[in-house]
Amino acid sequence: MTGKMFPWINETWNPVKGCLHNCRYCWARSLAEGKLKNTPRYRDGFRPRLNPEELGKRFGKGASVFVSDMGDLFGEWVPGEWISKVLNCIKRSPEAEFLLLTKNPIRFLEFRGEIPGNCVFGATIETNRHYDGVSRAPDWRERWMAMEKLGEDPHRKFISIEPIMDFDTEEILSHVKAIKPCMVAVGYDNYSNRLPEPSLEKVEWLIGELETAGIKVVRKTIRPPNGVRA
Repeated sequence: MTGKMFPWINETWNPVKGCLHNCRYCWARSLAEGKLKNTPRYRDGFRPRLNPEELGKRFGKGASVFVSDMGDLFGEWVPGEWISKVLNCIKRSPEAEFLLLTKNPIRFLEFRGEIPGNCVFGATIETNRHYDGVSRAPDWRERWMAMEKLGEDPHRKFISIEPIMDFDTEEILSHVKAIKPCMVAVGYDNYSNRLPEPSLEKVEWLIGELETAGIKVVRKTIRPPNGVRA
């Protein structure tokens, strides 16, 4: 699965699994409730859980680790004690790099004093519009503002605009620039969830503008839209 996520990720690690955002397009929930439902870790489906057996892991130089790809470590339902245990474990692998990707980046502000410098602050923000029935994640405005509030933090910042949904061109561009990410990933839905998708021309425009602004863009699935036009 690592190659399908982001090209620089070479390991995934799930000290905390599960999520309550209930995103319509969530591949992880489908996997947990489907193919993995009879495995010990996913017998309770996608219900959030700490996996203490993972807290003894160590990662060496060259490891680029996606933390909790099968959940959201910083979801509002996650006890602070769990997060602190994971961050303490990360501190014991100073030569590795860790991607913390969430749809609730406001909690980065809560834990920023504990988050080691070998972590990347990442947020998934699929659009600058609200679409009913797609996700229970925090409103896009809260996510943008939280990432902007991190300011000139020594940690690097990353934005995932995937699966991309239709957006307002100048507004989304200004928000991304204000965050000052080291990298942005852009991609359409991979699982035929009939999302409100933008035209290919709009997506190519956004990518071009970001690159012109000096922001590295990772192209994920880029194709003509096959979802529901907004």
